[in-house]
Amino acid sequence: MHRIGLIAVSVVIALMIASSTLFIVDQRQVAAVYSLGEIKEVITEPGLKFKLPPPFQNVVFLDKRIQTLDSPETRPIFTAEKKSLVIDWLVKWRISDSRQFIRNNGVDLRNLEARLSPVVQAAFNEAVTKRTVNGVLAADRERVMQDVRDRLGEDAKSFGIEVVDVRVKRVDFVADITDAVYRRMQSERQQVANELRSTGSAEAEKIRADADRQRQVIVAEAYRDAQKVKGEGDAKVSSLYAEAFGRDPQFAQFYRSLEAYRASFRNKSDVMVVDQSSEFFRTMRGSGPAALTAPGKK
Repeated sequence: MHRIGLIAVSVVIALMIASSTLFIVDQRQVAAVYSLGEIKEVITEPGLKFKLPPPFQNVVFLDKRIQTLDSPETRPIFTAEKKSLVIDWLVKWRISDSRQFIRNNGVDLRNLEARLSPVVQAAFNEAVTKRTVNGVLAADRERVMQDVRDRLGEDAKSFGIEVVDVRVKRVDFVADITDAVYRRMQSERQQVANELRSTGSAEAEKIRADADRQRQVIVAEAYRDAQKVKGEGDAKVSSLYAEAFGRDPQFAQFYRSLEAYRASFRNKSDVMVVDQSSEFFRTMRGSGPAALTAPGKK
């Protein structure tokens, strides 16, 4: 029984020693083995590794995957035109030299980000101040990112890292300039709208004038044709009257007398004073020379 307990204690002690001397390096990590406060070895290959038990040696793990650093704050940058821009950026980086990284930044990635952010911002300042607003927004945008990437190349080595990529996420004007730009854009759009309205009004007036002209031409032509037809009808009527009256003059005189009476007594309220000796009166009474016998009688 005593022997079994001794064996169990020995096994526990062996396991404790093994757990303090053996460690596993993940493929996503880098292991730095410290010996009395100094880096003794940097292990980049994954697998089961051995070290001396504490306090002789201890292990610190670092993530060797690609990390992302976003711009911590938006600071205005002046372009070559003295226009103020706000640029949001990101930097992709990873550890390339673990010893250099630990010596300069320790084992906390936040230390590196706090030191790298001002360097990136300075690189953007240098790249943007040489270009115009249009260049930063469109024409030279890729070149700006490439310049920043090249500028960070040497600085990154001192940090023990490698800059994989640099990207501009957003470019905008500062608040005051943005309001001014929006007001100018609104004014320009309003000016364009006014010009379109003026052009539309002019075109509408032109169309209305052309329509009025066409209407007047059509009415004039219709009136001309109507007068022509009316003239031809009147001529035909006159010809028929002349032919009819030429055949029987007495009937023609009788017809004209009737037309004169009709014109004289158009309304029931019309009053006419006629001398009894006038031929007009005798005709109405049927006793004068104007009172002709009915057509066809002698």
